[in-house]
Amino acid sequence: MQRGILLFLCVLSMNTVSGCELLGRFDMPSLFKEGDIMIGGIFPIFNKEIISTSVFDKEVFRWTQAVIFTIEEINNDPALLPNISLGYRILNSCDSPTNALRAALTLASGAEEADVTSHCPPAITAVIAEAGSTQSIAVAGIFGTFHVPVVSHFSTCACLSDRTKYPTFFRTIPSDYYLAKALAALVKHFGWQWIGAIQSDNDFGRNGILAFKEEVEKFGVCIAFVASVLRTYPRDTFLEVVEIIKQSSVKVILAFAAEGDFYPLMQEIVNQNITGIQWISCVAWITAPRPSTPEIYTAFGGTLGFVMQKKAIPKLKQFLTSINPYTDPHAPFVRDFWENMVGCTPILPGNTGNEATLKRCIGNETFMNSEHDFFDVTELRATHNVYKAVYAIAHALHQLVFCQPVGEKPVKLCLNLSEMQHKQVSKSLQRVNFTNHFGAEVYFDENGDPPANYEIINWQLINGKVHHVTLGNLTFAANGDYKLSIDEDKIVWRTGKTFLLSQVPTSVCSNVCPAGTRKAQIQGKPLCCFDCVPCAEGTIANSTGAADCTPCPKEYWSNERKDKCIPRTIEFLKYHEPMGIALTFVSLLGASVSLATMVVFVHNKETPVIKASNFELSSLLLFSLFLCFLCPLTFLGKPTVWSCMLRHTAFGVTFALCISCVLGKTIVVVTAFKATFPGNKVAGQFGHAQQRIIVCSCTFFQVVICALWLTSNPPYPHMLFTSSNNMIVLECNTGSEFAFYIVMGNIGILAIICLILAFMARKLPDNFNEAKLITFSMLIFCAVWITFIPAYISSPGKFTVAVEIFAILSSAFGLLSSIFAPKCYIIFLKPERNTKKHPSHSLGGSPVSYQPHHLQYKWSSSLIQSLPDYLPLRVVTRLSSVASCAPCFPVY
Repeated sequence: MQRGILLFLCVLSMNTVSGCELLGRFDMPSLFKEGDIMIGGIFPIFNKEIISTSVFDKEVFRWTQAVIFTIEEINNDPALLPNISLGYRILNSCDSPTNALRAALTLASGAEEADVTSHCPPAITAVIAEAGSTQSIAVAGIFGTFHVPVVSHFSTCACLSDRTKYPTFFRTIPSDYYLAKALAALVKHFGWQWIGAIQSDNDFGRNGILAFKEEVEKFGVCIAFVASVLRTYPRDTFLEVVEIIKQSSVKVILAFAAEGDFYPLMQEIVNQNITGIQWISCVAWITAPRPSTPEIYTAFGGTLGFVMQKKAIPKLKQFLTSINPYTDPHAPFVRDFWENMVGCTPILPGNTGNEATLKRCIGNETFMNSEHDFFDVTELRATHNVYKAVYAIAHALHQLVFCQPVGEKPVKLCLNLSEMQHKQVSKSLQRVNFTNHFGAEVYFDENGDPPANYEIINWQLINGKVHHVTLGNLTFAANGDYKLSIDEDKIVWRTGKTFLLSQVPTSVCSNVCPAGTRKAQIQGKPLCCFDCVPCAEGTIANSTGAADCTPCPKEYWSNERKDKCIPRTIEFLKYHEPMGIALTFVSLLGASVSLATMVVFVHNKETPVIKASNFELSSLLLFSLFLCFLCPLTFLGKPTVWSCMLRHTAFGVTFALCISCVLGKTIVVVTAFKATFPGNKVAGQFGHAQQRIIVCSCTFFQVVICALWLTSNPPYPHMLFTSSNNMIVLECNTGSEFAFYIVMGNIGILAIICLILAFMARKLPDNFNEAKLITFSMLIFCAVWITFIPAYISSPGKFTVAVEIFAILSSAFGLLSSIFAPKCYIIFLKPERNTKKHPSHSLGGSPVSYQPHHLQYKWSSSLIQSLPDYLPLRVVTRLSSVASCAPCFPVY
């Protein structure tokens, strides 16, 4: 490359002096005509690198003829470059970057056909080159160094818009930057999410696919594979690409490749009968004549793609049909064109026919009535771009030479042609802005790109011939926004059916997730490949294809389908539900039994068994149990501010009163038996007043705690939002946990003291000794509340309240049954025991001999009469018998 640049520099410098010195020849034939201003052209007329022998490209040859036709049309136009003739020199690049560089250097060196002894022909002012982006990169890199403007009609690589690398490159075809956006818009329009891509393994293909990927990834589209092809690759490479296509699940493939690179793959696909794929094409091959055959259509029918807008150049047809090798026997490429089109070898001077492989022409062949596509000038696209490129150069030269736009008068030279510099031509070309004869606007933006407008093409087979049917267009605005317009009713898909919503090809790696599910990425696969996972409880996806599930508000929960949030069910223990009814019944039963027991005690208060059980404390205990049985009713129903405050405080106060009464009875039993010791006045000192003080003080302490609790941080209704079900548990929050624990702790301390004292007096003898009963009741009470703790913690929702009610009722029934059931048993079933003369038996036990501390003392009748009437009957009887004895002494 560096040697080429040095040679090019030397050539340019030698052209500026009088006389020419040709350093070397590349021996490149050219279409040549001298003029006042020379325009160069480089076109891939032959494709040497496809196979071992050259292949003549008729489409490219038409481009060269369009250059000649346009230059002659300009030379005949009195308004454009008057009195100045344009010349041309057109070379063949063989679609090779190396040959393109050779052609560029040849153009710079001057006409090889000119005699070196004659004057030097004018230097090339501007160049129309090249068709391939890779070749244009090479040519523009060389010419740009010396400010020679290069105008391409078919190079679309977005990389050529880089003005720092290619400052003098212009083109009349939109950049792939816009084509990538157009293709992405088409993919988005039809909802294709999973596509494959095939690229030419050169700058054109690689840059095009890269730009396309950047665009479609914005829409969540994934590229399943990218395969590379090139016309010089061996057949095995194309077979490998075919295997990739066969093994892939994609149903839509984009081919961003030149026609020469992609055509061998098309043949392999047709040979292996690979159908059912919706193909998308770039500009390069969708309108090319060679693949547009019924044979290729079998696998590529329904192809969609974008092309430049078509125009008609009516006068061009006459020019093309007049091509004849006999007119100029030495004109290069014309003989090849003739042989390709006519199928015979023309008889020309110097042609002996030895090298001819075809039959000889008879000399009267003509194209005047030919219906070949080559002469169809009604739908010209790339040829029209060539036409615009020549006119753009002519308008730039006109503005530079005459210092005014085309059409203004008077027309007067303001610049000598010999003083015209390439840099001036490039700047003038940048300012070109006109509308040609066919209504096409011609101008370049700051990057040398034209306005981007495309037509959408669909391959359709009509009357046995492939037609490129225009379905719509895509137009870009100056700010980059685009508008896609497509007539979907005219589309013929790969299935051969016209547009129906149900017939649109689908191409997805994974089907769209239904509502109620979310996408779960599959490790190691593209984003478009995913599993559909149901939304978790409490979350929803109310649309298809959701990436994430949306959590429901706190007061709502997801339905079974996980596509809608519904209000949660508010859960609390209700009166009318079975559990509530059962608990209410048991609670009222306990309260009724308590009242009935109280009635029995009142009715039999003068009997020994009632007197022995301390009627006052027993009545107060029964009243407290009555309240305890009613307490669970405050736990049922919907929690409110008042019910929450009442349930905890009522529970605390009633049970404190209950246990205080039991504690009083326990102390009475213990002190009573200590009264059997002579001189012990404890029983006499522990009278009704002391009992009331104990009960009231213990209960008052609990009342004070509850009052402070209610004034500082009282219980309140609280909604508990669980994450595992659709319920809102409406419960009572304790407010101050410290106060709650103090209340519970106070009850617990009282119960433990009762248990200890009752346990100490459990073996004291008497018919009506309550120590054993109190011990048993306290064991039940403590066991219930100890087991309550784990059950309460592990119970869900409203069952926590049920557990608490069960503990209250169980402990209340334990106290009621343990303390009062034996007394009711004696009253109703064993009335013979309810006397003072009944032998000394414990409840259900055998006679007991009692000699406290093995001591006997003399007791006076007056001391016995002073004993309180609530002492156990056994104690009073025992003391009476001792008083009637003779004086006695301690027995050791």
